[in-house]
Amino acid sequence: MNRRHLLAASASLAAASFLRPSLANAAAMGRVRPGQPGWPSDADWADLGRAIGGRLAPVALPALDGPEAKALLANPFYLADQPGLTESSGYLDAWRSQPSAYAVTADSAEDIAAAVRFASAHNLRLVIKGRGHSYFGGSSAPDSLLVWTRHMDQVTVHDDFTPQGSTAAPVPALSAGAGAVWLHAYQAVTQGAGRYVQGGGCTTVGVAGLVQGGGFGSCSKGFGSAAASLLEAEIVTADGKVRVVNHTQEPDLFWALKGGGGGTFGVITRLTLATHDLPATMGVVSLRLQAKSDEAYRRLLAKFVEVYATGLFNPHWGEQVTARPDNRLEVFMVFQGLTQVEAKAAWRPLLDFASANPVDYEGQDSFACVAVPARQFWDANVLRQASGVITSDPRPGAAPTDFWWSSNTSETGTFWEGYTSAWMPAELLKPANQAQLVDAWFAASRHWGVSFHFNKGLAGAPAAALDASRDTATNPDVLGAFALAIIGSEGPTLYGGAAPDLAGGRARAARIQAAMNSLRVAAPDAGAYVNECDYFQPDWQRAFWGPNYPRLAAIKRRYDPRGLFTVHHGVGSEGWSADGFTREV
Repeated sequence: MNRRHLLAASASLAAASFLRPSLANAAAMGRVRPGQPGWPSDADWADLGRAIGGRLAPVALPALDGPEAKALLANPFYLADQPGLTESSGYLDAWRSQPSAYAVTADSAEDIAAAVRFASAHNLRLVIKGRGHSYFGGSSAPDSLLVWTRHMDQVTVHDDFTPQGSTAAPVPALSAGAGAVWLHAYQAVTQGAGRYVQGGGCTTVGVAGLVQGGGFGSCSKGFGSAAASLLEAEIVTADGKVRVVNHTQEPDLFWALKGGGGGTFGVITRLTLATHDLPATMGVVSLRLQAKSDEAYRRLLAKFVEVYATGLFNPHWGEQVTARPDNRLEVFMVFQGLTQVEAKAAWRPLLDFASANPVDYEGQDSFACVAVPARQFWDANVLRQASGVITSDPRPGAAPTDFWWSSNTSETGTFWEGYTSAWMPAELLKPANQAQLVDAWFAASRHWGVSFHFNKGLAGAPAAALDASRDTATNPDVLGAFALAIIGSEGPTLYGGAAPDLAGGRARAARIQAAMNSLRVAAPDAGAYVNECDYFQPDWQRAFWGPNYPRLAAIKRRYDPRGLFTVHHGVGSEGWSADGFTREV
């Protein structure tokens, strides 16, 4: 079907459907499910299928048992290729991955517009899935219509890009379709063009979902959030219109897409992000230090905080350090723009401290520091030379350049037992406040492992990165935070028929909450990061968006007055039941 016929068919479908007044009344009460009055007939579904060139089908789960299935279910690329699966299999006492009733395998913005109009006309629960990484299950809802953007994964590098309708000077940029992943974005920009684009850390995370949540990667301390680099977006809104938005065209909606939350304001079809000068080098530091007593551990945490505040709190360093209940400090940090010699020197004070006290500490010899030309950082051929660093997609016909970091394997299909986050104020790094931070970190680590993700707090970033990140919808707490504290527990996947350990999971979830309560003694009012946070986050509007929430809510009412796009703890979701089917306000 050519484009003209496609648009005509979509328009006819929308016109016929919107003339049903009973459905408008039903929308005031909630969404319909299969078998209920108002659920589309077979003829209605057939009309939609014809309007989008046959790219509509019921969602069927793949076979999930046997050794071959077990291997596939541990492959994030495979999970992303299944419309009925998500990257997480659920969250304790919250949600479990379940397939939609039907899926539109979108090939264009027009496909998506037709699906949106159909869902609105028939009062359907609508969900969006690109790569399915939402910890909240944002792309999982039974009895729904799924807009699946996986195959809209084009990545295009621009030498000079000017947003539509803008008179701004052109800049180097990257355009990515709604189904594109950050690995392919990095490979196109860094390996191909010799520049850098700020994205996510996990290679299989979708570009669109990350940006809409704000978005942090290993080098965000140097370049700001992913949302801060957004130049333009193409989006299908609840009225079924395809809009191109930027600073000039519909700037409020454009701003809301920069951190206002995925799946809330419409269906993103394409994003364009500014790219940056590529640093000369990128590298990794790892270290595991074991303290032999609680008191020695407290001193180790204090020394690390001092070293971080004086030598690592700058745009060069990102990623994480974790304090474990067994008195172990685990370091996995990424650096950019430093030589290997410079990176090693930054850690010398901590190593010297541990080595000077061999009775109290061991593990100094675990220190490793590797630097490579930045252009090679996502080069699969280079990375394979380091055993165990990456896992390649082993499926026949898979691109040899597709891989995920082996350290992320445990998250594939995981069942989350608990997960919570808080932005830690940089004020705590001042010498007079460091003892308070250390006391809270130590107390929290008695309950569970507590990680500081330094790249997800933007204090210490360059002024330009801070200014760009300030012009996003993300909670401004991020601007004054030295790190995002994350505390979580991954249970075994439920895919394949496994049953969750409910009692054990709830016990671990309680320990996670106890750890966060201890940590919050030092940061009682800290906000949380919407893409990585507690499903049961209290006061979530303030925690995720702070003073930005009223503006986001007004934009939501303007572009989606009926609440077609509803996700858990998304802007405007207060008016809906947890499953998104029942209007409550």
